[in-house]
Amino acid sequence: MEKSKLMGHIFAIITILVWGSCFVLTKNLLVYFTPIQIIPLRMGLAYITLWILRPRTMKLPCKDELMFILIGITGGSFYFYLQNTALDHTYAANVSILVALSPILTVLLAQLFSRGNERLGKYVYIGAVIAIAGVVLVVLNGTLSFHLSPLGDLLALAAALMWAVYSILIKKYTERYDNFLVTRRVFLWAFLTSLPLVLLTDGLPSLTPLFTQPNILISWLFLGVFGNAVCFAIWNIAFKALGVVVTNNYLYASPFVTVFVGWLLLDEPISVMSIIGAVLITVGVIFAYKTDKPKAE
Repeated sequence: MEKSKLMGHIFAIITILVWGSCFVLTKNLLVYFTPIQIIPLRMGLAYITLWILRPRTMKLPCKDELMFILIGITGGSFYFYLQNTALDHTYAANVSILVALSPILTVLLAQLFSRGNERLGKYVYIGAVIAIAGVVLVVLNGTLSFHLSPLGDLLALAAALMWAVYSILIKKYTERYDNFLVTRRVFLWAFLTSLPLVLLTDGLPSLTPLFTQPNILISWLFLGVFGNAVCFAIWNIAFKALGVVVTNNYLYASPFVTVFVGWLLLDEPISVMSIIGAVLITVGVIFAYKTDKPKAE
C-alpha cells in the first residue's frame, strides 16, 4: 500500500475515534446550551484554530466562493441543524442509524457526479449492507427497540444526504487548494450561516459557562479544536488519498466508538449485540475497500 493511502486510512481512523467521542462530550455542553447554540460555538472555534495553524489568506474566484458557501452549509451549519433538530423529534437510535446511511448515499451520488473517477463494484454495496446491519446492532445495544417517527426520521435522513453532498463537493477543492485553507473556509461559512439559525430559534447563548465551568471549557475546546478543526482537515486529506466513498465507509464505525467511550467514561452498558455489530462493521468496511485496490494499479 502506497504511503498516501496508508496515511489516509490512519487519518480516517483517528477522525472516527475522535468523532465517536464527541457525542459523549457534547452531553456536557447540553447542560448549558441548546443543540442549535452549540453549532456556532464549535464552528467559530474551529475557524480560529485553523487561522492559528495556517495564518495565510485565501483568495477565491467568485464561483468557488459560492461553492464554499454551499459546502459550509451542507457539511456544517445545516447538517448539524438537521441532525440536532431530528433528536428533538425522534429517538437517538433512529438518528444514529439513519445518519449512518450517509456512506451509501455518498456511493449513489458518486456514481452520478464523479464522472467515473470512483468506479464502484458489487463489494461496495455488499459491504454497505453488512456495515449497516452492524450499525443497527450497535445502536440498539441489546434493546431490540426501534420506533418510527416520520418527521424526526426524515430530518435525520436529510442530514445524511447533506453529508453525502458535502463529501462529493469538497473533494475537488482539496485537490485544488491547500487543505487547511479549504477546511478553514468551510468553517467560516458554516459559522456565518449558523448564526441566522440560532437567532431564529433559541437565540444567542451566554458564554459565561465556558469561563466558569472547567469541564464545559474543556469539552468546548476538544469539540472545536479536535472534533472540528483538526479532524475535518485530516478527514479531507483522507478524501484526497482514498476517495470519498472509501473514506466515508469509516463512518459506519462511529456509533460503536460512541458506545465504547460511553462505557469507558460514563459507565454506560455495552452488550454482546454491540460487539457483534462492531465485527460486522469491520467486515463491511473491509468488503467495501476491496473495490479500491484495482485503482491503485
